Amino acid sequence: MSLKSNNTVFCFGEVLWDIFPDGTTAGGAPFNVAYNLRKMGVDSRAISRVGNDSLGIKLQNQIKAWGFPEKYLQIDATQPTGTVLAHFDADNEAHYDIVYPVAYDFIANTEGLATEVSQAAAFVFGSLIARGDVSRTTLFSLLEAAKLKIFDVNLREPYCDFKLIEALLHQSDIVKMNKAEMKRLLEYLTIPYTNEQDAIFYIQDFFKLEEVLISKGSKGALYHDGRANYEVPALPIEIADTVGSGDAFLAGFISKRIQNAPPQEIMKRAVALGAFITSKAGACPDYKWSDFEKFESKGAVVLCQ
Repeated sequence: MSLKSNNTVFCFGEVLWDIFPDGTTAGGAPFNVAYNLRKMGVDSRAISRVGNDSLGIKLQNQIKAWGFPEKYLQIDATQPTGTVLAHFDADNEAHYDIVYPVAYDFIANTEGLATEVSQAAAFVFGSLIARGDVSRTTLFSLLEAAKLKIFDVNLREPYCDFKLIEALLHQSDIVKMNKAEMKRLLEYLTIPYTNEQDAIFYIQDFFKLEEVLISKGSKGALYHDGRANYEVPALPIEIADTVGSGDAFLAGFISKRIQNAPPQEIMKRAVALGAFITSKAGACPDYKWSDFEKFESKGAVVLCQ
């Protein structure tokens, strides 16, 4: 699928190697989003940093092979390339041991980067990248320039600084989180959880967010677009693993949201892409646009407004 013009999306944050019991794959939540956006025909660009080591060179080669512009991948002379040790529990859910500090904790605000971000359709970021002073400072600088700021909360222990997350939410236009993260945020704000609808309305109002997106895995998703709520069931699939499923869901959402598509069309794509990646092994499986089209055409998504 050829890339469309004037739909550039910058994804800021960690690019790393996920080390699983049976192998190693390229990953990192913002990069997973960028990877799937590119598969959807979006001109996605991953801003990150790797070490000047063998793992960093391997990542550079992988990113180049996938067609990403290399200029946004910085090289660190002293810090190692990011790695995550992953394992699965009895329910096939992934758990992570995230190494710190690593190269992506030192992303610099290079000359001209803010200008490029200001001209893009959207700027995507997560909370993990803000754990270190250097990348956090760069992130807040770029947020001042971005026109549509999409925050994937993506909590990862032990890097769950809710005061920082609150500050990032106040900078955001759209937030995506899973239901567990939503409940933890409400607990931090000392707001009792009553139901999903009230929780979404409270978060949207408190942080002055334009839109709120809640992923619920096998229970589907909820989307508030500033006017109405949309509830979406999950597609029935055979699960390979859940690594990167939320990132794919967000990528599907963004691919249609930047086109200002109707909410029904946006969420159909989000749920379908999330399910498609869940049916495959790894966060960035090799697939063609035609493979996803066939999968999407078979799925029936019903939205309840």
